[in-house]
Amino acid sequence: MVKRERENCNVMEGIEHRTVEVNGIKMHIAEKGEGPVVLFLHGFPELWYSWRHQIVSLASRGYKAVAPDLRGFGDTDAPTSFHNYTSLHIVGDIIALIDTLGVDQVFVVGHDWGAYMAWHLCLFRPDRVKALVNLSVHLFPRNPSASPLVGLRAYYGDDFYMCRIQEPGEMEAEFARVGTETVIKKFLSLRDPDVKYFVTKFDKRGFTGGLNYYRAFDLTWELTAPWTGAQVKVPAKFIVGDLDLVYHFPGAKEYIHSGSSKRRALLQEVVVMEGVAHFIQQESPTEINEHIYDFIKRF
Repeated sequence: MVKRERENCNVMEGIEHRTVEVNGIKMHIAEKGEGPVVLFLHGFPELWYSWRHQIVSLASRGYKAVAPDLRGFGDTDAPTSFHNYTSLHIVGDIIALIDTLGVDQVFVVGHDWGAYMAWHLCLFRPDRVKALVNLSVHLFPRNPSASPLVGLRAYYGDDFYMCRIQEPGEMEAEFARVGTETVIKKFLSLRDPDVKYFVTKFDKRGFTGGLNYYRAFDLTWELTAPWTGAQVKVPAKFIVGDLDLVYHFPGAKEYIHSGSSKRRALLQEVVVMEGVAHFIQQESPTEINEHIYDFIKRF
């Protein structure tokens, strides 16, 4: 454990932190390096810290790596109502952050909810993104006839985790009963057992902000009706682990590997990594670093 903590300290060295005002909230960002901006968007239950290995790697290769705590997470403000967590809100935060960084375009790398928001960022504002690398969560085309939760309940039932999260306060109470550290370990299922940083921040902030992304899922569906059938017009690479639960969602493999996914996005490359699960950038950081760099260096 002492060795692992020393390694994490070395990885964190040189990463700077500041708070910026974006879209009506205060956002904490971690950053390192100089050059073209690579913006990293995390998922649940995660933080900027999920990208620590990628920040150092890309900074060493001539890029400015920037990773925020997204709305509701870590040291960023967390509005109370789930109505403030649609993709329009999150993309609004990201656009304001890009403006604050003083650049016209950025490279974007997303994972989990961060990947979902990155797809929407590219859908809403392709003019601000040079290229996209998304991990674990593929593009979900909007189904005009049924909302996401209706579809999930029909297939998995009301006990599916996304469905159980919907009632405000219930999942928070369940998490409180088992303790933050247990929750984090069960979600991340990392081969690296060091979750101290995550536990410290979620103990302070709580889980409500992150859970509100799930609670706003159907509201996002309602608000994005104008983009039904629209194509993501940003060059993209998608990476997923073969043990990832999302890769085994009904119809996911067929969609990812068919022409349908390329018709919905400018998807140039799909990578399936063997023996890797959902939290891919932390399970296999070296390989992910190479995959990201190999793609964005072309632009």
